Formats: sequence, C-alpha cells, structure tokens
Amino acid sequence: MFQKSPTRLIDPSTTVVRQSGGGRFIIVKGPERGEAATVGNRPVTFGSGSGCDVVLADPTVSRRHLAVAPHEGGGVIVTDLGSTNGSFVHGARFQEVVLGFGAEVTIGQTVLKYVPEEEIVDVAPGDEETFGALIGRDPQLRKLFRLLGDVAASEATVLLEGETGTGKELFAEEIHRHSPRHGGPFVVFDCGAVPRDLIESALFGHVRGAFTGAVSDRPGAFTEAQGGTLFLDEIGELAPTMQPALLRALDKRSVRPVGGSTYATTSVRVVAATNRDLRAEVAARRFREDIYYRLAVVRISVPPLRERPGDVPLLAEHFTRQFAGSRRLQIASEDMERLRQHTWPGNVRELRNVIERSCALSRGDWIEIEEALGDVQRPAIEPATATAMRGDGAAISELPFKEAKARVINDFERAYVEALVARHGGNLSAASRDAEIDRKHLRDLLRKHGLREDPE
Repeated sequence: MFQKSPTRLIDPSTTVVRQSGGGRFIIVKGPERGEAATVGNRPVTFGSGSGCDVVLADPTVSRRHLAVAPHEGGGVIVTDLGSTNGSFVHGARFQEVVLGFGAEVTIGQTVLKYVPEEEIVDVAPGDEETFGALIGRDPQLRKLFRLLGDVAASEATVLLEGETGTGKELFAEEIHRHSPRHGGPFVVFDCGAVPRDLIESALFGHVRGAFTGAVSDRPGAFTEAQGGTLFLDEIGELAPTMQPALLRALDKRSVRPVGGSTYATTSVRVVAATNRDLRAEVAARRFREDIYYRLAVVRISVPPLRERPGDVPLLAEHFTRQFAGSRRLQIASEDMERLRQHTWPGNVRELRNVIERSCALSRGDWIEIEEALGDVQRPAIEPATATAMRGDGAAISELPFKEAKARVINDFERAYVEALVARHGGNLSAASRDAEIDRKHLRDLLRKHGLREDPE
C-alpha cells in the first residue's frame, strides 16, 4: 500500500498542472516519513497491526487506529477506530471529521498530510498563434492555447501564476469568454487594492447599518459576479484574517454580507492570479494551504517575455497597429532588434507602454523607439546635476535653503516614483512592495506629481 512519495519538481517550461481528483496521505513525521498512501474509492485503514491497509511502525499507534473514506461532498471522512492515544486535528481530538486538502492528522507520533494528486498536462504546441485576444508564437504559448479551451469549458477553479505584466488578467478574460459562463459578468477584484478593513465588505457585501457609513445594502464582488466569473487578482496579497472567509465561500458556494444573518447561494467561477510563489508563501505560513489547494485545481504558469524573445516582434507589430490609428507605421529592423534584446522586466505590459509612447511620438512613417525605450532604460534616479538648476537657469544654491530643499525632494520623488512604476509595468502593488512603502502613499505621490490622474 505504501509508495515512496516523489519530490514533485515542476519543469519551468511546464505551463499547466491540474489536480486529478484523487488525494493521498503523505507521512510528514514518523518512522515512515516521506512515504504516501493513495485514497481510492474504498476505505483505507491505518494502524500498527498487520491487518491494516497501511501498516505503521510507530509504537504509539494502535493496531487499528484510523479509517479514511472518500466523502461525497469532496475531501475525505476520517474516523478514529477506538484508538488508545486518540487522533487529532489542530490539537483537538476527534471521533470523526471531514477533511480537505492541506489538512494534517496526528496519530501517536506520526503526522499525516492530505494532499491532492497532481498531473502535469503537457501537449505538443498547437498551430494557432492566438487564443481570443492572446497572442504568442513561442511553443510555450502555443501549448497553452491548445489547452485553454478545455480549461475554459470546465468549472474548475484556476490559479494563474506569473510575473507582473505577463497578461494574467487577459488570460482570465479569455477563460471567461470561452466558458459556458461567457454570457454572465466578468468581475475583477484586486486583493491588493482594497483597504484591509473594507475587504470583507467589498468581497461579500454589507447590509445597511453594518458599520459607520453603511447607509444602504451593498452587494459584494461574489454577488456582482453571479452567473459569471470572479477574477481575484493579486490573491497573494489577501490578508490572513480574510482567508478563512474566502475558503468558506469557495467550499460552501455561499456568502454572508457583513452585518447579515443569512447566507446566500452563489454560482460563481473563480479564477485567481498572483505574481508571488504561493507555495513558498504556504511554507512560510503567510498563505493558508487549504485555500491554495482549493484555488489551484488547475494551475497555469504564464512565462515571462524574456523567456520568449521570439514573441517580441509579433507583439510589437500588433501594438503598433493598435496605437497607430489611421497611420501605417513601421518598425525599423535595428529598432526591432533593440526591442528583442531588452530584458523587459515589466513584460508584455512594458512592451505595450513603449510601443504606445513610440506611436505617440512618431511623426513620419517609422515609429520612434529611441526616446520611448530610453525612458525605460534610464537610471532610476538621475544624477544630482539634474536638480542643480531651477527653471530660469539659476543654480539651486542661489535659492533660499528651504526652497532649495523642497525643490530637490520634489524632483527626487518624481524621478523615483516614475522609474519605480515603469520598472514594474504600472503594477502599483508590486511597486509599493519593492519600494517598501504603503500602496496608498505611492498613489498619493503619483497624483501629487501629475504622473497619473487614476493610477489604476
């Protein structure tokens, strides 16, 4: 019954991993640490006696200690078989309990973790270079395009992983558009953009009088997405205090508004996205493991642009057509090569912004890459001489001290936040984390310097 649990290394080129529907118990502590037992369609017994399906060498485990059976509502039913030392979940002794993925059971000195079986879905690249609005010639993208139709047609929860600017929201939109729910709403909820004290109301809604300022009932994102798809962007930013409530909504398919007394059933497909390594977040106990498994029924990794430089010309030409208007602008071969060689830390979003600026600056038949790409490649903070002169040409040292200091700080702030946001392709959550400043403060700085009226 035992099988050695292999280390599940995911090749960086792998694009789709999905849960196969079954589960297994991995022994994470005890004499048989590292081994695993698959839970099939019939009950499985654990104990130290030879008559059990899974025989444990732990002397503190009873001869027939535990039975595990699949639960019709999902997960497994775990039953203590009258053991001497008991069975425990989160330190609480139980007789019978229903568990989901990520749960741990302690019997004697042995700890069992219930995890899903995963399979790597890999196919040959398809012939299509598009999937709806998605464009890509690289084999990694063409593999994805071949699989996305099947993913979209299911009701499975999807987790999109990838760096900032790789187009995860566009992937989510196309999953929605190609799904049976395409006639319903597509609602975007940015988990990193809503203040923590308002996020529960924003997700689940509130009733009148629930808190100061709640002058009327208001639906949350789950209600607004009824019959359609809810895209939870930056899911790794969700506060730990909110994660249990989200898990209940995903498992029970019902939500209760803040201040409400009853739950309302929801019919919503959830697609989530993150630029973090959620498995590392789980290991660091910053993200709940049970929510991770609930979200990652299908896990799609979107490759960064630097790993597919062959897509740069295709995307650059696409964006040129998009932003050129009635003009027939072209990209010179040497400029295209510059675009190919750029590392694109902001990925497709950064490339799009560069082409948009280039088209706006162009006056002839060829787009002006130099100035637009130069903005991206310029150092984060200009040399001190950039602030040495004031507008009328006078040296800054000729100004009163307070005025000169304010001028230097103002110029520094503008240069810093402009380069910071450009480096992260416009993603304010990632930019604020990198700068170690509050996201709201970053938005205020952008408004202060007139860089964006609406930073989003």
